[in-house]
Amino acid sequence: MLFNSISFLIFLPVVVLLYFSIPHKYRWIILLVSSYYFYMSWKPEFIILIIISTIVDYGASHNIVRSKSKPKRIFFLCFSLLSNFALLFSFKYFNFFNNALGDFLRLISIPWDPVVLSVILPVGISFYTFQTVGYTIDVYRGVIKPERHFGIFAVYVSFFPQLVAGPIERAKNLLPQFYEKHKFSYTQAADGIKLMLWGFFKKIVVADRLAVVVNAVYNNTQNYTGIPLILATVFFAFQIYCDFSGYCDIAIGAAQVMGFRLMDNFKRPYFSRSISEFWKRWHISLSTWFRDYLYISIGGNRVSIPRWYLNIFIVFVVSGLWHGANWTFVIWGALHGFYMMFGALTQKVRDFIAEKIGLVKLPKLRTIIQVIIVFILADIGWVFFRANNVSDAVYVLTHIFPLSLNFSGVYFGAMTRWGLIVAFAAIIFMESIHFMQEHFRMRQFLSNKPVVLRWTIYLALIFIILLFGVFNETPFIYFQF
Repeated sequence: MLFNSISFLIFLPVVVLLYFSIPHKYRWIILLVSSYYFYMSWKPEFIILIIISTIVDYGASHNIVRSKSKPKRIFFLCFSLLSNFALLFSFKYFNFFNNALGDFLRLISIPWDPVVLSVILPVGISFYTFQTVGYTIDVYRGVIKPERHFGIFAVYVSFFPQLVAGPIERAKNLLPQFYEKHKFSYTQAADGIKLMLWGFFKKIVVADRLAVVVNAVYNNTQNYTGIPLILATVFFAFQIYCDFSGYCDIAIGAAQVMGFRLMDNFKRPYFSRSISEFWKRWHISLSTWFRDYLYISIGGNRVSIPRWYLNIFIVFVVSGLWHGANWTFVIWGALHGFYMMFGALTQKVRDFIAEKIGLVKLPKLRTIIQVIIVFILADIGWVFFRANNVSDAVYVLTHIFPLSLNFSGVYFGAMTRWGLIVAFAAIIFMESIHFMQEHFRMRQFLSNKPVVLRWTIYLALIFIILLFGVFNETPFIYFQF
């Protein structure tokens, strides 16, 4: 079930009504049934995978606590990790690694006929796998105690607002909320709906409109050079941001209507002044997951400088692979790992140059330059993220110059001139709001305004969505991960 569908607009009010209509002690049942129904609306049989992960991690966490010896605790932790990652590997990575092995063996003249698994990638498997694995690791580390109520734990694993594309919630944040007795709050529900509305704007008006040009160019890269490639790449930067952050806004807002607080997953990443800051603002739940469960586990920064750089690089390569079983994602992750290492290596040199040329005395100008550079670097990475294969990505990067003005088939074939104007206007409008959010407290700003003005703004946003939205129920990009 897609958030941007009529069925979800019917589903959510029904769930909210039932949730607040029954006694608190039975509400977990409503959440579990509705979450399973939500997930099964894609492919019913894949609910079995969620149930398996739920049973495995529930049992493993309790056995970890019961075990007196460290080897037994490690055994149950490994059992959980191997079970979850085996499912993820089988459905997502088997064919990729099998083909990679075949390519390597053929390279050294060893014949190899790889076996290909014809399986459909279960939607959201990477997200709920990381959520359950994080829970088990936290139990092993003593951060949390194992959840005793199996039903509530099952809700934690499958909570429908964030089930298929995050945020990847931590157990210590989400699990206790299922025990809280939520009372319907008009203010809380209204804030949640406003956030959902903003998410729908990002997805339907911006992301799905930009997708028209992005898909036209990136699915036929050899037909374009110069400015069309630049435009499609810049559009993709905003498309993927609006698509994913729009999903998260809707998820956080839907949960908030029922009284639940999910973590922020995006904080205006294109205002970042460094790649390091970018990753503190982009997909925060995933970057902090890798920090806490991988980066720290392999030594973090408590090692020699060369090993620290290697740790950073490993984390970003694995992060790239998490996004998809394709060399394009591996290169994208490696590229960001290189950015991080290069940034750390050159920090003092860049500060020295900035001081010598006087940028230190012009902080606003320096910030603008830094933001532009980070956006360009991120955009280069997005080329690999969006390209269908490595050769297409290389073609895009090597055919941007000279700046050919071949507009045919991009603007007036894939998108009308009016559609292009709307796309640019939507991006400017969104980034203007982000600029105000970056410098002002928007909620307090609006709350101090007259009711008539506030409702005029809300109704205007609804009108914009209805008038300029692309209503084709396009799946969210991150569903494929």
